[in-house]
Amino acid sequence: MTSAVIVDVVRTASGKGKPGGALSGVHPADLLATVLRALVERNGLDPVLVDDVIAGCVGQSGDQAMNIARTATLVAGFPESVPATTLDRQCGSSQQAAHFAAQGVLAGAYDIVIAGGVESMSRVPMFSSTQGGDPLGPLAARYPDLPNQGIGAELIAGRWGFDRAGLDEFAAESHRRAAATAAAGGFDTEIVPVTLPDHTVHAADETVRASTTTEGLGGLQPSFRSEEWGARYPEIGWSITPGNSSPLTDGASAALIMSEEAAGRLRLTPRARFHSFAVAGSDPEIMLTGPLPATRQVLERGGLTIEDVDAYEVNEAFASVPLLWLREFGADPARLNPRGGAIALGHPLGGSGTRLLTTLVNQLEASGGRYGLQTMCEGGGMANATVIERLG
Repeated sequence: MTSAVIVDVVRTASGKGKPGGALSGVHPADLLATVLRALVERNGLDPVLVDDVIAGCVGQSGDQAMNIARTATLVAGFPESVPATTLDRQCGSSQQAAHFAAQGVLAGAYDIVIAGGVESMSRVPMFSSTQGGDPLGPLAARYPDLPNQGIGAELIAGRWGFDRAGLDEFAAESHRRAAATAAAGGFDTEIVPVTLPDHTVHAADETVRASTTTEGLGGLQPSFRSEEWGARYPEIGWSITPGNSSPLTDGASAALIMSEEAAGRLRLTPRARFHSFAVAGSDPEIMLTGPLPATRQVLERGGLTIEDVDAYEVNEAFASVPLLWLREFGADPARLNPRGGAIALGHPLGGSGTRLLTTLVNQLEASGGRYGLQTMCEGGGMANATVIERLG
């Protein structure tokens, strides 16, 4: 059986996802085109050989409507013969894109495919695509009055006993690790510079704050405090703040995935192979616990234990999510998001899955680790999990 391998994986540096953010002046199709173009240029690949481009994007309206994957593929200068499609599995969209790409290779449907994702939260704010509609209306018959993700994060903190100080300490450590990695040049090979409209270049994560401290975060007010939700869920302690949550972010990322045979034929050196995949549903009320069943599935399917895994990327949508995952699996805190996570590096929704994959591949190479696992919670109560194996 053939293997599905990762030949290369790249990302843009993060931009604050608000007007005036570093990438707010860049059309999201240009952001995604930047990483697509970088993959073929870095590897000397004729883009006509790409069988498909699969990209995740959550806010598929405004500048991100009309199949942004296809738009970006053409903007990147790929031949018209290269197709593309855009998918939405909420925060896990580009991780799902990587799954579909690798599974297509394993099934023999693809030889070479690019998976990635993009989100410009400055230009297409969260929930823009729901304006003028009621997408969850019929769901109320089964789940009346579902809370938002912030309340889900509060419920995890309250039910599993994570206090405000612990959440803030985790968030400060995320910034410390990301800042240390950046200072040491650890992100240099994974970041693709973006040329801005004023012809300057953006190549450093704007969301990382090296000066962040637990004490400083302690002064921030809770983001989701509500008498209504507090009365419904008395276990909530109102500990989720902007400081221990991922920031609104602009960014894009992408991976060049192919069969091992295609890599050999093109004399390209694979960096990692896909080892196992999982996707799971979870309670849409608390919404953010999906990484637990997804991780159990991906380890079982891969014949591994958590001790076999050398690095874990668990998306830091809110600090309570990776802390719950860490406790549930008795995992080594030093291996969890060792280069910092989304609290520091940002969470550009549809672009986060392959951003985590980018950082994971580079961490395994730098540390000499063999197996890496990534997982993330997703809106509606879902999660993807992926295990990769470093090659070389």
